[in-house]
Formats: sequence, structure tokens, C-alpha cells
Amino acid sequence: MPLTSDQYLRYARHLTLPEFGEAGQEKLLKSSVLLIGAGGLGSPLALYLAAAGVGRLGIMDFDVVDVSNLQRQVIHRTQDVGTSKAKSAKRGVQDLNPGCVVDIYEEGITSANALEIIAKYDIVIDGTDNFPTRYLVNDACVFLNKVNIYGSIYRFEGQATVFDTRKKADGTRNGPCYRCLYPEPPPPGEVPSCAEGGVLGILPGTIAMIQATEAIKVLSGMGKTLAGRFLRYDAMNMTFRELKLRPDPTCPVCSAKPTITQLIDYQQFCGMGRGETAVNSENLEISTTDYAALREAGKEHLLLDVREPFELGICQIEGNLNIPLGQLPGRLGELAAWKDKLVVAQCKSGRRSMKALETLKKHGFSNVLNLTGGILGWGEDIDPSISAY
Repeated sequence: MPLTSDQYLRYARHLTLPEFGEAGQEKLLKSSVLLIGAGGLGSPLALYLAAAGVGRLGIMDFDVVDVSNLQRQVIHRTQDVGTSKAKSAKRGVQDLNPGCVVDIYEEGITSANALEIIAKYDIVIDGTDNFPTRYLVNDACVFLNKVNIYGSIYRFEGQATVFDTRKKADGTRNGPCYRCLYPEPPPPGEVPSCAEGGVLGILPGTIAMIQATEAIKVLSGMGKTLAGRFLRYDAMNMTFRELKLRPDPTCPVCSAKPTITQLIDYQQFCGMGRGETAVNSENLEISTTDYAALREAGKEHLLLDVREPFELGICQIEGNLNIPLGQLPGRLGELAAWKDKLVVAQCKSGRRSMKALETLKKHGFSNVLNLTGGILGWGEDIDPSISAY
């Protein structure tokens, strides 16, 4: 279908490029991309892919906009706080380019819906920050012969590559998959999220631009993609480093003799029970309601807040002792009086505080509990004055 007069005008700078031209633009207009996540990576991705002329975007995100998102999630506005990220992103895309069709999925991707949803799109871009989703998206893309454009960010560093496992005429694949790079997930809680470790606000934009560039190249057939190459970016030193990636001949998903041929339980695969953690969380949790009752009854205990000091400025539970998780091993002497008394550990969501319990248990603390859901859970269930962040 020939371009319209509006499209000739809108995409004039693309059409001027002899390597791209009308043929490339027409391919983009006929293409579709699924963005999993409308956060730090998904926000600039949605804007730039829509601006470039991708014909249809699927935006998948179950979360709502929080004011702490606005430092880096540039598609959302202050007035969007409290609203669906998927709906907010759709508004941003259509404000920029009304010709882009936007499908929204206000849900998380799961083993139950992944194949059906991913099958509708030409390529997938993973903008999430958790391991179960990364393995799920990888496996689904391999099974469906789809390109998976990967990016991740943390603090001042980012990574990007293209997992193109589409089969060639000779039956071999174009490149490795995520499992070839990371055969096993790290132990639960070992890798902090951006919420726990922080992220430079501009960093997601840099990595998302790399992902968007790769998407346009894959869709238009232009240039050489990052398939088989892994790009690492250090914002503090403004350096890029490229590593070679090779398919794992024993990969359980993309090798010639796969052992995984259908989607599995990825929460279980990446979760507890794999032998890496020293603490059984089942017997060490205290619910927000039980902890509220404990406080109401005046039972003696220490509330150990293992968040960073700046987080206390946002919100805190009265009467806590703050020792950031990274400082805990060197400050155990401050807790000596509580070695045989009740210690309730608390962080933002419950992950860091569970790691704190591991440290305490290893050093002989006999009565320790983790506040389920952290201070965010406390705010939702007990104290509405607690600010979500």
C-alpha cells in the first residue's frame, strides 16, 4: 500500500535515507511490536517506535504510575499518577502518532497467556526487571520463532542484545537465546532490583534507544543486528564493551535436542527451594496484621529497618533501628542485646529484609521474623499515611 501524503511528510527524514527509503518505511508501517513493560525501558521504546512509524504496538503492564517512576519513565506525566501504566503509555503514543495502533494488556505475562499474546506480534521487546519473566519471554519466543530484543539496567550500567533464534533454511538458528547466556537464574534476592539499588534516570533511555534501533533494523531488514553480540554500557565512564555470544549446544530450549519443549512454572524455576538460600522463608514471615497486633500488645521486639537512609525520609514505621543491608555484617555488635530476643526485619517489599535474616541466623540470632510485604505492605494493610515509592 503506497504511503499517504501525511506519511510522506511525517517520515520525510526516513525517506531521504537511501538505505531505508519508502521500502523500509512501508515495512515498519506493516510491522507489530510487543513491549513487555511500560516502565524505564518501555517508556522511551514506545515513544520512539511510534515516532518511527511502527504500525502496531502492544503494551503490556499490570502496574500503575507512581510518582517515583517519573524520574525515568518519560511517557508518563504527573497527572497520570495512580492510573494504569498501559493506558498512560497508550495516551502518550497516540498523542505523538495517532496513526499507530495500540493494544494494551493490563496484566502480567504468564505461562497461561504468553504464547497467545506473543504470537500476535512480529517481535518482542523485554523491558522487565525480574528473572521469571525473562526466562518466560525467552522460551515463548524460541517456541514461536520470534525475535526477543533484550535490555536491562541497574544503577549506572546497562546491557542489550538481540536473541534471534529464528531457524534458517538449513535448520540452524540465527543466534543464541537468553538461556545460552544465563543457563540458571541467580539465587533469589542476590541481584537487587532498581527499586532497591537505584538507577540513574537517563540510563534507561540509552539502553532503550539501543533496543529501539535493533527493533527497527530487524523489522526493516537493514544493517547488522546485535544477534550473537552482547553490549555492556557504563554510564559513569561513558564506555561500551562488546562481548561475543555463542549458542549453547546443550541449551535446554534452543539446541538441536531441547529438553524443555513447553512453558514451565517460572516462579518456581527462579524461586526458593533450589538449594541456594540458607533460610526457609515459610517459618520466618510475620504478616502485617500480626505485626500490628504485636505492636498493639506492646510485646518487646526490635524493628530492624534495612533500607537505605534516604528511604526513611520517604516513609518509616515508628521505633525502627536503621542499619542498611550492606552495612549489617559490620554492625552486628549493635544488635548483641537482641541475640535471643525477637527481631522483626523490614525493608521496602520484604526481599532485602529476608537477606538480612540470613545474616542474623548465621550469626546466632535465634528469634527473627520478616515483615511480609515490607513497608509497602504495611502501608496497604495498616497505615494509609505510608507513601508508596
